[in-house]
Amino acid sequence: MASVSAPAQTVPVSAASLQRGIVKMVLSGCAIIVRGQPRGGPPPERQINLSNMRAGAIARRAAQGQPDTKDTPDEPWAFQAREFLRKKLIGKEVCFTVEIRTSLGREYGMVYLGKDTTGENIAESLVNEGLATVRREGIRGNNPDQARLCELEDQAKSSKKGMWSEGGGTHTIRDLKYTIENPRNFVDSLHQKPINAIIEHVRDGSVVRALLLPDYYLVTVMLSGVKCPTFKREADGTETPEPFAAEAKFFTESRLLQRDVQIILESCHNQVILGTILHPNGNITELLLKEGFARCVDWSMAVYTQGAEKLRAAERSAKERKVRIWKDYVAPTANLDQKDRQFVAKVMQVVNADALVVKLNSGEYKTIHLSSIRAPRNEGEEKNKDKDKRFRPLYDIPYMFEAREFLRKKLIGKKVSATVDYIRAATGPGESTPAFAERTCATVTIGGINIAEALVSKGLATVIRYRQDDDQRSSHYDELLAAEARAIKNGKGLHSKKEVPIHRVADISGETQKAKQFLPFLQRAGRSEAVVEYVFSGSRLKLYMPKETCLITFLLAGIECPRSSRNLPGGVQVAEPFSDEAMLFTKELVLQREIWANYEEKPVEEVVHVSEEKERVTNYRPVYVTEIADTLHFYAQDVETGAQLESLMEAMRAEIATHPPVEGSYSARRGDYCLAKFADGEWYRARVEKVESQAKVHVFYIDYGNREVVSTSRLAVMPPAFSTRTLPAQATEYTFAFIQVPQDEDARADVVDCVVRDIQNSQCLLNVEYAGATCPHVTIQFGDTKDDVGLGLVKEGLVMVDVRKEKHLQKIVTEYLNSQESAKSARLNIWRYGDFRADDADEFGYRR
Repeated sequence: MASVSAPAQTVPVSAASLQRGIVKMVLSGCAIIVRGQPRGGPPPERQINLSNMRAGAIARRAAQGQPDTKDTPDEPWAFQAREFLRKKLIGKEVCFTVEIRTSLGREYGMVYLGKDTTGENIAESLVNEGLATVRREGIRGNNPDQARLCELEDQAKSSKKGMWSEGGGTHTIRDLKYTIENPRNFVDSLHQKPINAIIEHVRDGSVVRALLLPDYYLVTVMLSGVKCPTFKREADGTETPEPFAAEAKFFTESRLLQRDVQIILESCHNQVILGTILHPNGNITELLLKEGFARCVDWSMAVYTQGAEKLRAAERSAKERKVRIWKDYVAPTANLDQKDRQFVAKVMQVVNADALVVKLNSGEYKTIHLSSIRAPRNEGEEKNKDKDKRFRPLYDIPYMFEAREFLRKKLIGKKVSATVDYIRAATGPGESTPAFAERTCATVTIGGINIAEALVSKGLATVIRYRQDDDQRSSHYDELLAAEARAIKNGKGLHSKKEVPIHRVADISGETQKAKQFLPFLQRAGRSEAVVEYVFSGSRLKLYMPKETCLITFLLAGIECPRSSRNLPGGVQVAEPFSDEAMLFTKELVLQREIWANYEEKPVEEVVHVSEEKERVTNYRPVYVTEIADTLHFYAQDVETGAQLESLMEAMRAEIATHPPVEGSYSARRGDYCLAKFADGEWYRARVEKVESQAKVHVFYIDYGNREVVSTSRLAVMPPAFSTRTLPAQATEYTFAFIQVPQDEDARADVVDCVVRDIQNSQCLLNVEYAGATCPHVTIQFGDTKDDVGLGLVKEGLVMVDVRKEKHLQKIVTEYLNSQESAKSARLNIWRYGDFRADDADEFGYRR
């Protein structure tokens, strides 16, 4: 036992007065730290030791840097005594009297729960529970308090409570673990599940020491997503607090120190464990941000599991109120009027892949850059490899053209909403950096979709990383980071491991001889598709012809517009009157738009022959779905013939058991029917689809619709009694009517997974709606609810509607289209970026 009675050099305190305070921390079963009320900063605090009693010493770790010292374990019942006081006193108001003060300043006295001595006597409660012993050697006979302690100790002994129970108390000693060999594996093993813990120490506002229960791991946890001001250790060992460091520490201490909490361990970065602490009264991470005691940290924000947008909103609230660390904060757009901060404008031009020229409602033109993203750019000195070739960034930088086209097809001529996030000041040229004019950086949305996020999610731009104190960034920065993480994971665009796309574009716009040679090809083609890349004047354009992959200069036939100013060898040619107006007029009409050059022929309208049937015929029959392909075609068996198939399979397997085939005797030929041994060891009817070698034969199981590659050792001749003449192949191929499957691989995989989960290996109802090129198109219903499976996919936004023109199908097509509109409005799955099918359906992997 550790004695906490006063040492010999003691000074009695005369007429001990009653004092009050809040219990901040319980050091052991006989010592507590009491603090006052905060007034303009962290309050004063003092340690009070309980008089006339002893309690076990709590475990202590060996001093760091002193190899001769060892870890000291708990004494029996020491932790239980500490816990008894912790649960009873932490955060509670107590009153106490100081009876003795040692020469070293240590104070001993009596502690009562509440505002006066009528409250619970803490020393008596400990002794009564058998968690402490009375120091009898210094007891005065005339002291009733001391006599009461002796009486309670005798009662605890007779009742065999606590340390007076049989067994010696070895079971009460904790197996404390101060270190973890592999913190990353430890964190991963918990799978981000909340675990119970006690906060044992607060280093600063965002770093704590926690005791994980029930295994007694003592770990240091840094709060994910935030950082508070810290205490910097100087060379002489002293600590200098950053502004508001002490206040942030007290804020966390007063709410979490020695409280029962739950911790979600979210990640491990450079041996530092990151986590979120959950308390019944709230999330300390969000509270620190809201009160201006912390700032968001990008590198750990990504692992925060409780919603990064909540942290950004809390930080934004503190900035707006200019509290504590944000007291001198000035918003990046503070000097802008509201009308300049948020506006609607029409997109006139896409500059590279991260800037737009827009026309405001006032008629003024303005260039805005997409916040916090970087367009594709050359790495190293690739652009200088071919000295004889003129470098053209749009076509020569990998993915620059794809990024520009992505934006051009979505935005040109459309109205967008812009919210200015910051103004990047002009910079002069440096040793390795070019000069930049002042840039207005904004978040641009169309139909509620963040264009920068969509661009990044396609892997056509990257997110700029900032210094932690750099507040000039997108207001949707976390969404951009998440989009980039998805693009990296899925290997999209710049993050793809495939070969980069190459655009070999012939520029004949300035070469007369090449233009003359190329002209006959264009004349024979008649009407040619092109994109206006540049407007020299009202009637002179530069066109990009995607089919011919060339750039040409194009003059409007039959007219001539005033010439703009030009640089000539002899000087500058002065612009003719109205030249700027003419050029602006043409720019607004055609710049970066798709046009037809030499338009002469009218398009031939497609004639669609529609059925004259007046009503849709429904004849749902029960089927058993056996296989679903990646194309969303599926195979099903008629339930009516199921018994026949079972009988045939039983007879066939009995025949094989009686006369097993000779292994390797079968010679596979494409188109032959045979027997094949499946992975389950059973034989099934099959058809050979392809023979690569004796070890690789592609077979199709004709009764179930699945395919497999097997060796000839697993094939055998099909006996005539079990051929398709006896019973036709039972697996029939179908596909869904009225729906289009996304061409995008990820979106298509989502659909297939959903259908496999819902209907594979289950009985459904099927109705043939119309014939297809390879198989019938059908609607299929769940066997129990009779709900339309295809319609459900449309409602979930997993597929698009394939509009049929037959009159008798219009009622069901309308139902599908209405469901599609609902999914689009809710931005479900493939509609999460809105509906851009009209102008770039193929780019998204869809077609109309």
